[in-house]
Amino acid sequence: MDIAIIGGGAAGFMAAIMARRTNPSSKVTIFERAQKVLAKVEITGGGRCNVTNSFAAITDMKQAYPRGYMLMKRLMKTFSHEDTFKWFEKHGVPLVTQEDECVFPKAQDSHAIIDCLVRQANELGVTICCRHRLADIHKMEDGRLKLEFDNSTQRIFHRTIITTGGSPNGRGLHYLERLGHKIEAPIPSLFTFNIKDRTFCDLMGTVVDPVVVAIPGTKLRAQGALLVTHWGVSGPAALKLSCYAARLLAENDYKAPLAISWTDELTRQEVEENLLKLQTANPRKQVATLHPFGLPSRLWLYILSKLGIEAVKPWAEIGRKTLNRMIETLVNDQYTIAGKGAFREEFVTCGGVSLCSVNSKTLESKVCPNLFFAGEVLDIDAITGGFNLQAAWTTGFIAGKSASSCEL
Repeated sequence: MDIAIIGGGAAGFMAAIMARRTNPSSKVTIFERAQKVLAKVEITGGGRCNVTNSFAAITDMKQAYPRGYMLMKRLMKTFSHEDTFKWFEKHGVPLVTQEDECVFPKAQDSHAIIDCLVRQANELGVTICCRHRLADIHKMEDGRLKLEFDNSTQRIFHRTIITTGGSPNGRGLHYLERLGHKIEAPIPSLFTFNIKDRTFCDLMGTVVDPVVVAIPGTKLRAQGALLVTHWGVSGPAALKLSCYAARLLAENDYKAPLAISWTDELTRQEVEENLLKLQTANPRKQVATLHPFGLPSRLWLYILSKLGIEAVKPWAEIGRKTLNRMIETLVNDQYTIAGKGAFREEFVTCGGVSLCSVNSKTLESKVCPNLFFAGEVLDIDAITGGFNLQAAWTTGFIAGKSASSCEL
């Protein structure tokens, strides 16, 4: 059995390894369009490779996977985050789980993961061909698939697994659409927010952890650390919200209101009680000298300036109306998203091959027998924290095993 893997990324390598292991007599070839394989794995997690997540903070799969959560819930019964952890440790890569539940190689180097995958593929006899970009697929009468590459070469395979990753402009999915697959329009997910408020952006470098960010008028909200940048906001909270709101923001040309609660999940009443205690205990102290809720000094001074409160004013002179305005700003600070920033290391595409076009158990195409899918080419994407790579490992495992276990 000849099996082609189109795409030498995380999902592609896992699929190739599983295909050979499931059917040792199969011949497996990875075709990668770039000059080297696993390039995205190399830069993920700031070069340390956030392999997966402990899922300890996830109570509903939709929290991690805004799109594809039902399929991921099903597939992870076969190959879960725990299986991923065991798999890499079994193959010589010790892993560590951080306090934020993200899992990294103990070596804190993505090459530990890359070397492991390449070594496994080589030991199993997987052929790797770089600089091969797939141009088209043709179904043959005998069920095999003819693959056409940009370099004018043609190859015929019994099974093909597409693991080409996201396709931001959609052009890389046209040949799959011609075959009859439904394509969900690809759009960016996991990006930072541009905010055209010069005074606010002057706080660049300020980190507040945790905060809650939300898009007013919707149920879209996210919690985590927020980093103020020279263009707007970044950090886990912003990236999570961009993932949840990917479709909405795209429809609105990346312009939308943004609400920030600098006091995390605290209610207005709880914030009020805290401020009143602070005021009662420190009536003569200047408002600028005491930072409520552990807020960074620069941010607190900015909030006071925004409210028109003099920094030298004693707490005792803060009246009821001013206190209410302070509370409102702390729990519901308002800004405007004026566009998205390019955060290349975390870039993910939302959309791709619709899940209604694939078999939910095997990941085989419903319209083109012997064609399988894995990874980001599917309409599955996740928040930051190792969840996207987990989707690659899980879908790659299933697709590789399914493709090679089917009878010819």
